[in-house]
Amino acid sequence: MRTSYLGKRTSRIDGHAKVSGAAKYAAEHKVAGLAYGFVVTAAIAKGRIRRIHTADALAVTGVLDVFTHEHRPKLAASHEKYSDEVAPPGSPFRPLYDAQVRFSGQPVALVVAEEPEIARFAASLIRIEYEQRKHVTDLEAQRSRARIFRENGESHSHKRGHADKAFKQAPIRIEVEYRMPIEHHNPMEMFGATAIWEGDGRITVYDKTQGPLNCRNYLVNVFGMPEDEIRVLSPYVGGGFGSGLRPQYELPLAVLAARALRRSVQVTLTRQQMFTLGYRAANIQSLALAADRDGKLASFRHEWIGMTSQFENFQRNYVTWSSLLYTCADVELAQKLVKLDHNSPCDMRAPGGAEGMFAIECAMDELAHAAAVDPLKFRLINYSDKDQIEDKPYSSKELRECYRQGAEKFGWSRRSPQSRSMKDGNELVGWGMATGVWEAMQMKASAKAALTANGSLEIASATADIGPGTYTMMTQIAAEMMGVPIEHVTAKLGDSNLPHAPVEGGSFTTSSVGCAIHVACRGVQKELLRLAQRIPQSPLAGAKLDDVTFEQDGIRHKSNNAAVSLADAMRAGNVERIEKEGTAEPNENSKYSHYTHSAIFAEVKIDEQIGVIRVTRVVNAVAAGRILNPKLAESQILGAVVGGIGMALHEETVADHRFGRFMNHNFADYHVPVHADVHAIDVIFVEEKDDEINPLGVKGVGEIGIVGIAAAIANAVYHATGKRIRDLPITIDKLLRN
Repeated sequence: MRTSYLGKRTSRIDGHAKVSGAAKYAAEHKVAGLAYGFVVTAAIAKGRIRRIHTADALAVTGVLDVFTHEHRPKLAASHEKYSDEVAPPGSPFRPLYDAQVRFSGQPVALVVAEEPEIARFAASLIRIEYEQRKHVTDLEAQRSRARIFRENGESHSHKRGHADKAFKQAPIRIEVEYRMPIEHHNPMEMFGATAIWEGDGRITVYDKTQGPLNCRNYLVNVFGMPEDEIRVLSPYVGGGFGSGLRPQYELPLAVLAARALRRSVQVTLTRQQMFTLGYRAANIQSLALAADRDGKLASFRHEWIGMTSQFENFQRNYVTWSSLLYTCADVELAQKLVKLDHNSPCDMRAPGGAEGMFAIECAMDELAHAAAVDPLKFRLINYSDKDQIEDKPYSSKELRECYRQGAEKFGWSRRSPQSRSMKDGNELVGWGMATGVWEAMQMKASAKAALTANGSLEIASATADIGPGTYTMMTQIAAEMMGVPIEHVTAKLGDSNLPHAPVEGGSFTTSSVGCAIHVACRGVQKELLRLAQRIPQSPLAGAKLDDVTFEQDGIRHKSNNAAVSLADAMRAGNVERIEKEGTAEPNENSKYSHYTHSAIFAEVKIDEQIGVIRVTRVVNAVAAGRILNPKLAESQILGAVVGGIGMALHEETVADHRFGRFMNHNFADYHVPVHADVHAIDVIFVEEKDDEINPLGVKGVGEIGIVGIAAAIANAVYHATGKRIRDLPITIDKLLRN
């Protein structure tokens, strides 16, 4: 009898290992003779090192060595060797490469000792003489220096029609600016790497990464090592949100020390040092929108100015999202960068979409109010059925249904349109809404499926699991494909020795690795059917693969119900194991655009006297193709909504520009939502069938959950108070000041 595993609320198969402590993370692996490294970071934002005084540190009992740019093993000289599969254009940072200091907190030395406490103490004894140079770290002050940077010869700018002329002629107009601060990912697990010296020149590294294969290739290039001498594993990752997409500096430093000392070395960053890595870039967004008397968009102009480092040009797509959602003939979109003396920004959950859609959806709300049109109705008036950038229809788009189901669940029809008109005791009540959109991407990926005669199935791919439930997804797809009990399936991932997989990010892991599993299992199915047909007078003789199903009791013909057990099929071929590897690639020539969509409705309650803000309800209706596991998918959306609450009300990394240094580099001063900040969150998955996008019909849910959340909350705050706060995070002082 066939049991379906897809579409069911299945618990995480790795859940017990995580809650019981059996799951080991990168810095929890211990081996005999393990040494410990502590990173010393630069105290200036720009300049050069004149001299590093290491004698006092080296004199401490238990210290093995101190590595600096003057004392280290040979590293690759070319900056291209330090690139990786998600690196932006430019020259990647090279740890301990030279005397130049490019940002505050840059690693400038590594102290290695027999114990972590010894390494940390010895690091405090190192004295560094700097030649300090004038730095620039303030985006607002450097705004006039912003310019367009192209990627692969193209910019993210876009023009159609005559936006400026249409704006001037339209009867309803708004011109506004929105600002977002720097935000840091702050996953629970700090970055750490354990480089295990295997004794014959080979090194096995346990690293906190979203891409073990990406990190392996990075190390091969940096150290000039053969691929078979370096292996990177990340079986468990304690959160990432994009911070682990690129190799972070603890990885090459651990390997550098292990190669030099010919022993195993572990390097773990402190919470404070986590703020020396990538971050969501601060940005300023200028929007000029216009509409006619009927509420139809007449002009849409959007300029984004963001920050990047002096050595890389990091940017994502921030400004084109409006053309995916709203019909407008006259549009002008542009994005620019300012180079500052900070480390490079990096991807943070829904990069580009979370930032761009905050400004777009707040501006749409402002224009709707100026036109005296309900914000939901205003979006429906301007609804677009095609991607206006690519001039393509969508493979599927159930956004209208997201609006309908979300509004019904939330009770939007009971909303009073006037600001400050809804109250609950001494609290002002505000209802706001916004739209979310995110790319439904697929990357080339490979997977291996191996079936044994006893019915056990192993699935393997070099992807990672940073929390969305990749182990479970892989297991469910394989069990469904082969018709074996889910408890008989073992998933292997987080190992650079496994079949190729891209970094885990962008909500493309299920569509990429999942489709590769589909291909690999189809290969096993074909071989099983071939063997089953070798049985004398086989009931499956002449059957095609599409004529049969794979069930717990074997291979069954759809038309006559005749069956052959898996064991009999393998016995007929005299094999104990069938192993197939499959690769899935995206359809690069699709005639359709592929996106996920959502509609968010938020309620806030604000103390009228002291301005305390509570997000009391959020309804997030999501259309993301086929949902393979509603329990895991719902968990992803819930977590993303919490991240959106953080973006709207809490998160901000503050720099003291006199020093060019982040000041609130700890959990006491960098605020994130806690249990008391999170109330009712309802997740709706709108049914959406998409046969064109990939064989599984999936789109991914990791990123879409946060897009639009901050805007919905900001719009609710305006509805409650009549005050527009366009500068995130929305805090009590801003409410009382405006």
